[in-house]
Amino acid sequence: MKLFIPAVIVIGLAGCAAQTASLDMPREVDAVRVTSHRDNDDLLTAGLGGDGLRSAMPPVFADPARPSPGDLRRRAIWSNWRGIADLSPGGGYGAVYGSLAAVPGREFHALRTVPGASQPHRVMVQLPDSFDHAARCIVVSASSGSRGIYGAIALAGAWGLPHGCAVAYTDKGAGTDYFDVASGTGVALDGTRSVGPDLAFNPPITDDDGASPVLSKHAHSGDNPEADWGRHVKQAAQFALEALDRSYPMQAPFTFANTRVIAVGVSNGGGAVLRASEDAEPWLDGVVAISPNIYAAAGRPLFDYATQAGLLAPCALQAPEFAQAPFAGFGALAPVAAQARCGNLHAAGVLHSVTPLEQAAEALAILRGNGWSDGALTAAAFSTVFDVWRAVGSTYAAAYARTGAAPMPCAARFVAVGSDGKPATASDAERATWWADGSGIPPGAGLGLVDGLAEVGADPGFAVARCLRGLWDGQGGASARLIEGVQRTQATMPREGLPIIVVHGRDDGLIPQAFSSEPWVRAAQAQRRPVRLWTVADAQHFDGFLGLPQMTARYVPMLAYGYRALDRMWAHLREGSPLPDDATIQPALRRFENGAFTPLRAKDLALPGA
Repeated sequence: MKLFIPAVIVIGLAGCAAQTASLDMPREVDAVRVTSHRDNDDLLTAGLGGDGLRSAMPPVFADPARPSPGDLRRRAIWSNWRGIADLSPGGGYGAVYGSLAAVPGREFHALRTVPGASQPHRVMVQLPDSFDHAARCIVVSASSGSRGIYGAIALAGAWGLPHGCAVAYTDKGAGTDYFDVASGTGVALDGTRSVGPDLAFNPPITDDDGASPVLSKHAHSGDNPEADWGRHVKQAAQFALEALDRSYPMQAPFTFANTRVIAVGVSNGGGAVLRASEDAEPWLDGVVAISPNIYAAAGRPLFDYATQAGLLAPCALQAPEFAQAPFAGFGALAPVAAQARCGNLHAAGVLHSVTPLEQAAEALAILRGNGWSDGALTAAAFSTVFDVWRAVGSTYAAAYARTGAAPMPCAARFVAVGSDGKPATASDAERATWWADGSGIPPGAGLGLVDGLAEVGADPGFAVARCLRGLWDGQGGASARLIEGVQRTQATMPREGLPIIVVHGRDDGLIPQAFSSEPWVRAAQAQRRPVRLWTVADAQHFDGFLGLPQMTARYVPMLAYGYRALDRMWAHLREGSPLPDDATIQPALRRFENGAFTPLRAKDLALPGA
């Protein structure tokens, strides 16, 4: 059991906090950068507030070629909020769930390296002025996807800061610290571009033909960062203890024994906090994971089902039952492109049927036979149309195979692109946006993913889709190394007695529940771990796209359930309330009336009781 400082002692010590006023000055101290964020520049929204975050136009840089650290931070916060949360009118954020109220305080930034890694990961702590000295607490999180250090702000920051907790973050060895080979520049601790030497990602450069002109830490570090996700999270929490010691020396030491720690994450961040739960040391008090990418022994790893979907989904989604799927008829799901994929699969011997309709039915049967539900496949139309499978497959292939800065598997390359989408030499102004605007996996933010195997015709992506799937099936020189890298990411059981709530959308089409959280939860429950699972009907993976009409009509926001799960975990830890039961939640969808969707209401979400 952890020990907490009695309130009467904290009140007596609070007057000593003035001794740390100098920490408000931005500077480097022992490789720790500390900045103050108050008045028109708060921790949660960088002074943008709800209106600024909802604006379709990003915050401008005063000097586009050399933006200041403050301008970069503001833009990164804008970008990450919009990438993770549904801030669209009527979507419910700020009215039904969540808050964008300003939170003044300080930020601490540093680089940390897990043992055995060649490259560091970013860690950050946001310390609100309202830190609860009477019940010292840390919320620790990891970025979703491959996002940068602000990639969990819409979840961990938006819940933890208003609760008076310090919030610790890690980019878990991924992020947006892109290295540009042509200019020899990477990203410094403050987000600005630099030639070093203290870069957040400083790879050894290779002259091999086919190597990427732009390198990302996730794909090109050579470290397989996913295998260390749990250690990344723990180091972020340890950094929070350091920041608290530095800020409140008269109340130090802050330790895992006297400071409550809750880990929370979504998507890859959710997988990271579940991996952190495996640590035998009792430093974690509770865990909440939303839509987690977790690979249990009885489940399927992401690379397996993503490459299978990347190969078969364009054909399978031509089956009549998916005619009304979001974005049906566009991109890779356009009839000409999709029928070309069916034909290519037939020519390659993957499918044996002759007509396009029969081929679609056969591809669909393969996916269903491998555990894909129709709900997950319907949502997977989004990832198919927007080329997510190729981007994920190429990036993760390089990470698992640990190719480093050498050519990526299946002839993929990351490059700077011009306004026409073609490879180009980036200007200083274009490179300056990468850290703030990128998601960590091209394409996007002025970066492209070149398919070196692309073929002329209606289905140019078939060759790379087949190559990526072949790596998992044991084909290609990098296959054995890749499969070994995937196996290093397999999860084990959480620490005995650690309370955990997992929340997953039943129709998640990127990380299907059947492959990830469900087998992990059932295995943990079989070992009598206090783990609960909430399954949310009519919910998928990407809250950030719920403002699109095709998505609004079908799905509810997952963040609302993540916040409620955190509330329940908080009550369990602070007040001794029982953990909630497993639940299948049946929300009500927004209705389309008089030419518009009705606003989301609290009762529509059917949130489990407080």
